[in-house]
Amino acid sequence: MIHMSNKNSKRNVGIVALVVVIIAAVAGGYYFTTMSSSSSSTSMMSETAMSSASSMMTTESSMMSSETMTQTSMMETTTSALAWQPTAAVSLLGAGATFPQPLIQKWTVTYNQIYPQVTISYSGIGSGGGIQQITIKTVDFGASDAPLTNAQLQGAPGLVLFPETLGGVAITYNLAAWGIPSSTVINFTPQVIAGIYMGTITHWNDPALVALNPTLNLPSGHITAVHRSDGSGTTFAFTNFLSVTDPNWAAQVSYSTSVTWPVDTAPNAIGVGAKGNPGVAGTVANTNGAIGYVDLIYAIENNLGVGAVKNAAGNFIVPTLQTILYAAQNATGTPNPADLRLHIVNAAGAQSYPIATYTYLLVYRDMSANPGTTLPKAQALAHFFWWAIHDGQQYSTALDYVPLPANVVAADEQLLMTLNYAGTPLLP
Repeated sequence: MIHMSNKNSKRNVGIVALVVVIIAAVAGGYYFTTMSSSSSSTSMMSETAMSSASSMMTTESSMMSSETMTQTSMMETTTSALAWQPTAAVSLLGAGATFPQPLIQKWTVTYNQIYPQVTISYSGIGSGGGIQQITIKTVDFGASDAPLTNAQLQGAPGLVLFPETLGGVAITYNLAAWGIPSSTVINFTPQVIAGIYMGTITHWNDPALVALNPTLNLPSGHITAVHRSDGSGTTFAFTNFLSVTDPNWAAQVSYSTSVTWPVDTAPNAIGVGAKGNPGVAGTVANTNGAIGYVDLIYAIENNLGVGAVKNAAGNFIVPTLQTILYAAQNATGTPNPADLRLHIVNAAGAQSYPIATYTYLLVYRDMSANPGTTLPKAQALAHFFWWAIHDGQQYSTALDYVPLPANVVAADEQLLMTLNYAGTPLLP
């Protein structure tokens, strides 16, 4: 508050006004420079760079929409209100989904740089493993791509979950042995994907595939269908999509974090299991004629082909940051903080990628219910979660994840504010 005497009031008002003008000019100049640099960088991206699925995803990863930048600014403002310092050195342990593992590990490293007293270790053991470990309370937090069932929540009283990021499950393949580069986009319908994993479509030149890709010279080679061997939220999203879109799959296989794969036992079909997103991506990369489903970043990192999948509007869509965001915008609606299990597969919208999913962090609302979580640990974990859904989102796009929409962040905030330790709130 500024106090001014009658004698000097006019002079002081003028000084204050001058300072405001200078600050506004500096800020405006910074904003103009920043935005001009961004616009210049964007304009240099040629349309030819979009000729392959990989380059499309890389280009979109390097850019943020004006909406996302505005959202990020809001996040930074909100987070600054929760500035804190750990009262003791703590080590936190988490485990679960491999889908968000690259992002979570980026968060843990960055957070430790900000707060050296807080060390967070995360193991990507699959969503099924993460759910199991947090249920039996051997970790401080878990992660799952699959929203927990009512039975799973009843089996872990007090456990809550909230979205941390969202991404797409890419259909990947390796046809390099036949001269088809990874930049080649192959079209798939849900029925063709279901046929491959049910073992009824066994060769790349099957008439159903050829009809969808008339300009491609698809080989006669055998298809090796690679799937997860562990309990997986990626499998949940993939099989959920097939159940929603293909009645035969829904009737014979259904969806879950782990299913019985018909391709493994079908005559003349080849099915192979692999552990984690890294395992599936690695198996596809090393197997001629293989097809698999992985989180988008694993396809990019392994230089795998990425397919276009027919969506609810009838369009063939490649997974990119923008098409995944479209799916979330068209399917999320207004989240209920009391139940943040959000389903966005086969979302409406002309450009929505149909195999998109949120991924979740799992923790006990009253962290004292977990014997291994002390009060200092609980305080550090609650603040880490708050940081992750705000400042942490700025690291998403570089790793091919989509920052949380503002409405989901707001719902997450309401849930996180209920976290407590023996009844004492953990966030101000």
